[in-house]
Amino acid sequence: MEQRKDDVADPSLRAALLTLSLVTGIVDAVSVLGFGVFTANMTGNVVFLGFAVAEASGFSIGRSATSLGAFLVGALIGGRLGIAKAGVRRGWLTTVAVCEAALLFVAALASLGFDTASAKPAYNLYAMIIFMAIAMGLRNATVRQLAVPDLTTTVLTLTLTGLAADSSLAGGKNPRIWRRVGSVLAMFVGAVAGTLLLRFGMALPLLLSGGCVLAGTFIYVSHLPSSRKVDE
Repeated sequence: MEQRKDDVADPSLRAALLTLSLVTGIVDAVSVLGFGVFTANMTGNVVFLGFAVAEASGFSIGRSATSLGAFLVGALIGGRLGIAKAGVRRGWLTTVAVCEAALLFVAALASLGFDTASAKPAYNLYAMIIFMAIAMGLRNATVRQLAVPDLTTTVLTLTLTGLAADSSLAGGKNPRIWRRVGSVLAMFVGAVAGTLLLRFGMALPLLLSGGCVLAGTFIYVSHLPSSRKVDE
């Protein structure tokens, strides 16, 4: 999808994407600390899978591969939704937000009765991984189509690179510096919040994540004119 200039400048869209960045921090806190895999950051998950294949202690081929596979399924669904969107942007993004939130809520339900220390029952464990990773894949495919620079919501490598490479120390003009800083801080705060909320179990941070997805997206789409087409 071609990037729109008004998307780049739209403060309500930036706020929604920063909210999703915060959610990523919460989700990965739950998945990494809860069962040792990433469900949003697939770069880290590929590395974890490599560790597991090399038989490093504490890493699981089954969990990492399941997360990767489920993420790809979610991205496929997100891509199909993006292509099939025949209506206005409001309907497209609302559908995606509801789906992502629902998947996170179901993951929260699956977390009930799961024991982190023993990683049992196994079906609860894999259900959480699958639902969370599908949700993150769906979101990534959607955000990719929005194409707002420095707000991918799940990875920060290029954002941090831009902060340094485009800084005045490097001879640059610090473009989008506050957006970049905000993206980093949002994910950091999410990771801190997710870690603290895990003390009360996995369900609470997952429920909060789903609620934030709905709130952030609905605030944005409520400002969109009902006639605005997705491909305009």
